[in-house]
Parts: sequence; C-alpha cells; structure tokens
Amino acid sequence: MTQKNPRGFRAWYGDLKLQSKFTLALTLIVVVPAILVAVFFYHQLYDMVVSNTIRKEQISSAKTAPLIEDTVDDVTAAYDDLASIPFFKTIFHNPVSTPLGYVTHGEQAKEFKEKVSAVCDSHQIKGIRIYVDTPADQNSLLVSENTCDLFLPISQARGTYWYGIFQGSHMTELYCPPFYLGAKEKESYGDLAYIRKISVNYYNTVYDAYVAVYYSSSTFEKILSENLALEGSVSYIINDRNSAVASSDDSLSGIYWLDYDTIKDSFMSSNNFIEQNILGETVYAGFYSITVPNWYMVTILPSRPLITQSNQLIFQLLLIYLAILVFAIILASLLSRSITSRLSSVIRQMKKVRQGPPVPMDSPVYHDEVGDLIDTYNYMTRKMNELIQKQAKASEDLRIAEFNSLQAQINPHFLYNTMDMINWQALQGHTEEVSTAVQNLSRFYKLTLSRKKGISTIAHEEEHVSIYISLQNMRYHDSIDLISDIPDELMEYQIPKLTLQPVVENSILHGILEKESKSGTIVLTGWLEDQDVVLLISDDGVGIPPEKMPTILSGTGQSRTGGTNIAIYNTHRRLQILYGPKYGLTYTSKPGQGTEVQIRIPAKKET
Repeated sequence: MTQKNPRGFRAWYGDLKLQSKFTLALTLIVVVPAILVAVFFYHQLYDMVVSNTIRKEQISSAKTAPLIEDTVDDVTAAYDDLASIPFFKTIFHNPVSTPLGYVTHGEQAKEFKEKVSAVCDSHQIKGIRIYVDTPADQNSLLVSENTCDLFLPISQARGTYWYGIFQGSHMTELYCPPFYLGAKEKESYGDLAYIRKISVNYYNTVYDAYVAVYYSSSTFEKILSENLALEGSVSYIINDRNSAVASSDDSLSGIYWLDYDTIKDSFMSSNNFIEQNILGETVYAGFYSITVPNWYMVTILPSRPLITQSNQLIFQLLLIYLAILVFAIILASLLSRSITSRLSSVIRQMKKVRQGPPVPMDSPVYHDEVGDLIDTYNYMTRKMNELIQKQAKASEDLRIAEFNSLQAQINPHFLYNTMDMINWQALQGHTEEVSTAVQNLSRFYKLTLSRKKGISTIAHEEEHVSIYISLQNMRYHDSIDLISDIPDELMEYQIPKLTLQPVVENSILHGILEKESKSGTIVLTGWLEDQDVVLLISDDGVGIPPEKMPTILSGTGQSRTGGTNIAIYNTHRRLQILYGPKYGLTYTSKPGQGTEVQIRIPAKKET
C-alpha cells in the first residue's frame, strides 16, 4: 500500500479559494518589504528615542536642581531670620548673667514669639523648636508664656538619630532626612529638618542647645515628580550619609538605589546620563549636585519604558502602513471578486444538495467557461431530480407493500375456532346463539375488510374489539369483562385496522386464560399527549416474566403454551413503518398482577 505524503505548503496553497490567493499574493508583496524595513530601522529608532528622552530629562533636571537649592535656602534663611532677632542674640550669642526669667518675660521674648509665628506661616516651614539643656532651677524658657511653645528640654531630643550624630561629631549644622527624626517630631512638626547646634553661656557655664527648623518632604517630592519626562522613571535625593531625603516614588527608588560613593564617582567622571546595570536591568542614570547640603539628585530612566516608547513609534508607523495595506487588500478583493463571484454562486448552489434536492440556477447571461459550467450543473440537476423522484416512488411502493404484507398476516385460528364454536352450537340446537355468533362474525370481518388502505377510526376499532370479546365469551362462558373508557373526543382519530384486536387477543389467550380461574377483565382507555394519541390496554392476567419482556416485540418470543408473539410483533412493526420509530407498542407487566400495553400513534382525525 502506498503511503500518502503529508500535506505541505503547496497542497495548502492549492486548496485556497481564488479570491484568497489573489489577496494573499498582493498582501505578501506589500507586507514583506515593510517588515524588512521595520527590522532594519528598529535599533536606530530605539537609539533616537533614548537620545531624545535623555535630552528632555537633562533640560528638566537642569531646572529642577535650582528649585531644590532654593527650597534649602528658604529653610536656612528662616534660621538666619531667627538668629537676627535681639532675643535670640541675648540668649545664645551673649553671656547671660541675669536669671532667665527676666529675659523671657520682656518685650524681646514677645517679639521673638511673633517672628517665629510669622516664619511658620510660610508654605515651607512647618515648625520651629529649640532644644535647650539649662540648669534645673532656670527652666523659665520652658514654662514662660512667651517661650514655652518654642523651647523644649534636651531630653526630648535624646534617642533621635540626629542627636546621636551631633554627639559623635563636631558638626554645627545638619540637614535631616526623615530617618534622622523621632516619631513625635515627624508627627507634630515635619518629616525633614535643618538643625543648628548652638549654646547658652549662663553664668560662665556653657549649655548645649539645638535649633530645629522643620519642613515637609512633600515639597521635594512634588519638584521631583514634575522633573520626570518618562513614565516609569524615578528621581530621588540622597545625602552624604547614604540616606534618602525625598523621592518621587519610594518603591521605585528602592529598586533603583545607588549608594552615595557610586554617585559621587559617576558624577566626577561624567556630566551626562550614563548607562548602569541595576538588578540585571539596563538603566540610564543622571546626577546633579545640590551643593549646600552636600546632596545629590539622582534621576533613573529604565530601559523598559524607553523600549515601549520605541515600540509605540514603530506601532504608529505600522498603523499608517496598515491603513495603506487595508486599502490595497480591499482593492485586491474587489478585483478578484469580479472574477470569482459567479464561481462562488455555483459552489453555494451545489452545497445546498447537503440540505435537500439540487435546485437549478438561472440561465447564465455570459456564455464563457463559467456560463458553460452553470449550464452543465442545471442539466445534472434535472437528471438527479428525476432519479430522486423515481427512487422515492419505489421506496413508497415498497413501504406500502411491506405494510400490507404485515397486515395480511392475521392469525386465521380465530376464524377456525369461531366456526367450530358455531358448529357446536348448531349441533346443540342453540339457534339463537348461532344467529348471534354469525351476526357478530359478519360484523367483525366487515370492519376488518371494508376500509381501503388499512386505516380505520378508534371508534370502529373499539367496536371491533367488543365484537371479538363477545365471540370469545361465547366460547369461554362469559369469563371476560371489557371496560372501555376511551374519551368521546378520541373516537374520530385515525388508527390502522387490526391494531387493538391482536393486543386484546394476546391479553386473553396468554394472560387471562392462563389463570386458574380462567376469567378476568380488560380495560381500554386513552388520552391525547402533545401531538399523539395514546391508547392503554390493561388486563389482570398472569403477567409476563421479566426475562420474556425483551422478546415480546422482537417476534421471537413464545407464550407459556408454546405459541409465538408474531401478531404483536406485526402490529408493532406496522405502526413503525407507517409513522416512524417513535411510535408503536410499549409493554409493562408485573408477574401475577397483570400487563399494560401502551399504543402510541400520531393524532390525526379522519377526513
């Protein structure tokens, strides 16, 4: 056996419709050069985006650094203003040789309090506090009405990071980031501070004091955020102790953190943005010196947003190109459709054969190759419809013949037994019984043979069964009772002849007569269910064993006396041939209690 080769590109392309082939070819002609151009210029576009973004950031940072310096100058200027007030000079610049209580209750103290209030009303300064270490018996600075809100005991400063720095060094001033301040300071005053170390010369004894000018990092954060020219970038300020002063984004500054020494070395070697690798990611870092506090402003531009910008630029170019491409595809589609539209109409017409008989098309206007194809299809359609009609007629004739054949297979034993019964009644001289039997038998076969096409009504079928049971009661001494409870509205519905009689006969012979009493009752009823008529025949005979149930409607079963169920099978088969597989007989039985037979047929009234 030869092996089929796997389907490749040639087979796939060969299976495409003509319109798709034309469109695909034109698309490739337009798209492939565009892809090559995009790949070639991709890196150049990325370098252009990087250079342009860095240039914008340099311009922005050049304006930002002075703003930060101005803010720092405002804070130090606030201290200079305080230091110029006479009260401040009296306490801290000159030796104090009088009790502090005299000084704190004078006019100078009131003027100092008013000046501090005015300074704190500015948008930069959030609060001013002076921590003093005065003798225990000279605490008027801490309790006087004019100074109690400004002066605090040095004990409140102990434990802060900035106090420890002053104690461990000879520094006289310190710009404190949030990390240096205590929790109470940040909560009550501000999270940044400028602190100056001074002293009080009280009776020739020098006591330490610290002037803290508090301000907020939000000012720096706003300046840094406005500095950024690229989404995803970050700016932060770092002091000489490697602590963050402020940041435009705390989480990003933590990711892209550079230590002070690295920044200082990089700043000395370059005055431009330099490429750095942080946690495996390429970034562009720029450094600007804030001279007075010895800070650096750092701006980090990650490469990912730059790549995104580059891709967006390429995407915009592609959109323009795609607009041109769509126009070209539409034009190609219109051109190809003018060629393939008639071929497609033939194909659509041929596909309708899957849902029903083929339908001819209108005669072609143009007699080119496609016109000849339509003519040939119409000729083929006519021939196929003729064959379908012939086949349908033959199938119908076969169905009718099979139905009639099944209907003709009536058990002739009933006629023989009835004639024997009439003969016996005649020999006994029962003339009246003989007359009744002959009349019933005549009516019985009149109902059986009178109608054409084998269709009767439920009313006639009920009469037919009643006559049959009357004749059987003449043989079996009135041992069978019939209760008919079929609604009147069902009587005119159609039913094939000899549908009820074989079932009733089976109930009598193999149900009731096999009981010890040889007597019983048959109940006949019915109802409408959806679009069907359902008739129910039940008896109180011996029932059917479970192992016999599957063979009842197969034509292979046998009764207890050795008889077959061919009449029941024929009845069931006739109904299915006539109406379809969902119709016919359904048996249910309880051994020793009786049997029920449900007959389902379509609900059709006699016309």
